[in-house]
Amino acid sequence: MKFLDALSPLDIAALVVFALAWLAYEPLLKVFARGKGLINTDMTVIRLAWMKNMASRENKFMDGQILGHTLNSASFFASSNLILIAAAAGALFGGERTFESASSLMVLKTSSRLLFEAQVALVVITLARGLLDFIWSIRQMNYCLAVIGAAPEIENGPSTAPYGVAAARLLNPALSSFNRGVRGYYFALAAVGWLFGPETFILLTLLAVALLVTRQRRSPAARAIAEVRRLLDQP
Repeated sequence: MKFLDALSPLDIAALVVFALAWLAYEPLLKVFARGKGLINTDMTVIRLAWMKNMASRENKFMDGQILGHTLNSASFFASSNLILIAAAAGALFGGERTFESASSLMVLKTSSRLLFEAQVALVVITLARGLLDFIWSIRQMNYCLAVIGAAPEIENGPSTAPYGVAAARLLNPALSSFNRGVRGYYFALAAVGWLFGPETFILLTLLAVALLVTRQRRSPAARAIAEVRRLLDQP
């Protein structure tokens, strides 16, 4: 009850908007896209083609190198995420002194220590969820490397295509987790906006969603990936 008492009606409304945008973004985007026109959905088809080609290639060194580069990127993001969590947690558990320093800044809109801790805690939670997505992505990509290494020789022709399909069923969730982790940075930045007031919080949340949707559907990369998928879908 003390927590709710510290929130104004506008703060509560901003939290509801953020929660809906953060948690419902991906499922709603898939519903509205109907399987096409998004980078995420088009890339599932491209990765399936990649794994099928991988299974039929004699030399799979290049495939392992490509996936290893992505694995390094996920590890970098996870390490950066952990540093940000540590910094935000330091402010969260800094006590009265940290609150007094923050509340002395004119640009920050925090009326009580409880509200300040809630604002910082939301940033920590958002980053923590992204960190878990990166960790799960890294684990799945390690599994994918083992799958690539265990791919049968091309002499076993009939089994290569099903093997590629099975490998794609592992690779796509791995890279989807990576995408969710990266998306977490957008919503963490929106969560930071709560420190500047609920109006800024709502505005940054809507801007984050608009930016994500635009890059998924209207960016040059989205159009190029859609064209690649169209070529792959041709008989």
